[in-house]
Amino acid sequence: MPGRCPEIKSPFLAILVDSLNPKIRVMPLLVLAFLLIPLLEIYLLIEIGDLIGAYWTVAAVVGTALAGAALVRRQGMAALHRFRVAMGQGELPALTIMEGLVLLVAGALLLTPGFFTDALGFACLTPPLRRRFIQGWLATRLAPGVQNPSAGGTRGDPVEGEFRRLDD
Repeated sequence: MPGRCPEIKSPFLAILVDSLNPKIRVMPLLVLAFLLIPLLEIYLLIEIGDLIGAYWTVAAVVGTALAGAALVRRQGMAALHRFRVAMGQGELPALTIMEGLVLLVAGALLLTPGFFTDALGFACLTPPLRRRFIQGWLATRLAPGVQNPSAGGTRGDPVEGEFRRLDD
């Protein structure tokens, strides 16, 4: 459970308590996700409906959902193929896994009715934007100076530990 207080049993209350911590910024993201985005979607639907008409607006929303679902399926199958090829070669396909997660988010955004979420979903479907987003997200989450030993980075201090031989 995300809460810091052991007496809090509800995960919702734990998130609320964590949101009071100045180091954790949960509430602004929740307000953005559940209040501002739907208001923006309603505004855009009304404005675009005034410009092109209600039927064409509904057709555009349904059309982007169908086109987006087809594109997500196609790119998802390609990512699954890259994943299987990498695993067959004994490699860890970390970027492909992250791309699959972003494609999942893209599918959810494209199936959500509205033009703003469709724009975000189609941005997630664009491979260069998707990779740049993943690399930027990873750069903010990895500690500075951490290197991948398999990528030829320098090794740090040895790790202390115990071992025993099983063949003796």
